[in-house]
Amino acid sequence: MKHQFEQRLTSLKKQYEALVTRRNEPLAQHNGVYTRYKYPVVTAAHAPVFWRYDLDEQTNPFLMERFGINAAFNAGAIKWEGKYLLMVRVESVDRKSFFAIAESPNGIDNFRFWDYPINVGQSGEPDVNVYDVRLTQHEDGWIYGLFCTERKDTSAPAYDQSAAIAQCGIIRSKDLKNWERLPDLKTKSPQQRNVVLHPEFVNGKYAFYTRPQDGFIDAGSGGGIGFGLSDSIEHAEVLEEKVIDPKKYHTVYEAKNGQGPAPIKTPKGWLHLAHGVRNTAAGLRYVLYLFMTDLQDLTKVTHKPAGYFLAPEGEERIGDVSNVVFANGWIAEEDGRVLIYYASSDTRMHVATSSIDQLVDYVVNTEQDGFTSGASVKTLSGIIGRNMELLQTASENGRVGHRAI
Repeated sequence: MKHQFEQRLTSLKKQYEALVTRRNEPLAQHNGVYTRYKYPVVTAAHAPVFWRYDLDEQTNPFLMERFGINAAFNAGAIKWEGKYLLMVRVESVDRKSFFAIAESPNGIDNFRFWDYPINVGQSGEPDVNVYDVRLTQHEDGWIYGLFCTERKDTSAPAYDQSAAIAQCGIIRSKDLKNWERLPDLKTKSPQQRNVVLHPEFVNGKYAFYTRPQDGFIDAGSGGGIGFGLSDSIEHAEVLEEKVIDPKKYHTVYEAKNGQGPAPIKTPKGWLHLAHGVRNTAAGLRYVLYLFMTDLQDLTKVTHKPAGYFLAPEGEERIGDVSNVVFANGWIAEEDGRVLIYYASSDTRMHVATSSIDQLVDYVVNTEQDGFTSGASVKTLSGIIGRNMELLQTASENGRVGHRAI
C-alpha cells in the first residue's frame, strides 16, 4: 500500500509541474487589436496538490482528493514587485468561492498559487459567498479589493433557495497578504454588483463605478454602469448614482452590463473594459467591450465602438456557464503593453495582450453603434468605398491589382 501511495503522489506532482511550467504560445491569427494565447493561464488543475489532497498516508491511504476544486476564474490583476498577480475566484466543489493569488514571472504562463487563500474577514452579517474581486492601487497608498458579497434573501419564500442579495464588499492591504475588511458599500440600490474603485480621488472623494439593479440576476429597471462619489472609504456610501453607460435595445449589452477592472488613464481619456450581456435561445451570452471617458469629467463617454471587443471562441464557449467571457483584471505596463485577463464560461482564466496605442486606436477610430441595420450597412459601405478608392489608385500606379486584397 505504501508503494502505491508514493507512486500515486509522485504521479500527481509530476502532472502538476508539467501543467504549471508549460510554455504558453501566442496564436498567429488575430484581429490586430489583441493577441490571444493557446492555453489558459489558470485552471482548476493549477490548484496545488497540497490543497486538494491529504498527504498523510495514515489518514488518506488511497490518496483521495479531499478538497475538490471546480473552477478558477474571474480574477482581479495587479503587477506587484515585478511579479504578475491574479487574485482568482476559486470555486470548490461545494459551490463556495474564495480568493487566492496566483503569481507569474511573465504574466503569460507559469502561474502558481500562493500557499494559502486570502482571508477577507467579515463585516456585519457573514458572507455566504464572495467572488469577482477588482483590485485598485489607489493614490491614497492602499490596494483595494472590491468584490461581490452574496447573502441569502431572508424575505424570499421557503421554496426559493436561490434568492440572494448581492452587495459590494471592500478589503484593503499594503502587501497583498494581510487584508483589512471595511464595511460594505452603501447605495440606494437593492442589489449591487460589479463595483469598481477609481484609482484617483475625484474632487477629494472616492469614486465608484457601480451597477444598480433590482434583482439578483435581472437588472430590472436598473442596470447600466453607474458612477458615484463617497466622502469616505472606511464607511463608503454613494448617495447618488449616475448611469454613464446604460443598457440599450438590440446591442451586446441590452440585458445588462458592468464595469470590468479599474480604467486605465491614457492621454486621450480613461480607457474602460466592460462586459455586456444579451439573452439568446441558448441562454445569456457575455462578451467584452471597450469605451472611453473624458479625463476631467468621468461621467462623459467620449468614444464607444460598436459591438463587442472580445467574445468566447472555440473551447472558451464550453464550461459551467457556457458562452461567456468576463474580465475584472488587466495590467498596463510602463512600456505601454497591456495584459488583459479574462475568464471563459465561468471555468478558467486566459490572457490576451495588446498595447495602449492599439486599444486607444481601436476605441477612438472604430465606428460607434448606429443602433439599426441600415446604419450598419452605411458604416460598412463607407469602409468599402474608401478601400475601393485606395485599390483603384494603387492599381493605376501599377502597384497592385484590383483583386489582390
